[in-house]
Amino acid sequence: MITGEFNLKGELAFEIDFIGADESIISVEAIFDTGFTGWLLINNKDAIKLGWKRNLKSKIVQTAGGQTVLNIYQGIVVLDGEEFTIPVYGGDEIQEILLGVRWLQFKRLIADYSGGVLTLD
Repeated sequence: MITGEFNLKGELAFEIDFIGADESIISVEAIFDTGFTGWLLINNKDAIKLGWKRNLKSKIVQTAGGQTVLNIYQGIVVLDGEEFTIPVYGGDEIQEILLGVRWLQFKRLIADYSGGVLTLD
């Protein structure tokens, strides 16, 4: 189980780890976004810095800001001590790292704002 916190905006924030191609481990804060149907969304520069392999295909998606093209990378993410190799979307305009609802296939989200409890179990 990983514990998160409600940030100043009231967003669901979790600390997760990325594993780079050189096996370096980088801890980051990610926002759980129930409107995002993928696994993970990051800035292209971050994916490139991590050395994650880019898929030759890109995907056109509809976001709150309009339609955009996202690159697809193969990334390694650590949640609750468990490594997951997942498809990661990357875009030039992405400012926050987002976790999407695909995680709910394996993890249970508990978000009790009034009680101050936020976990992915």
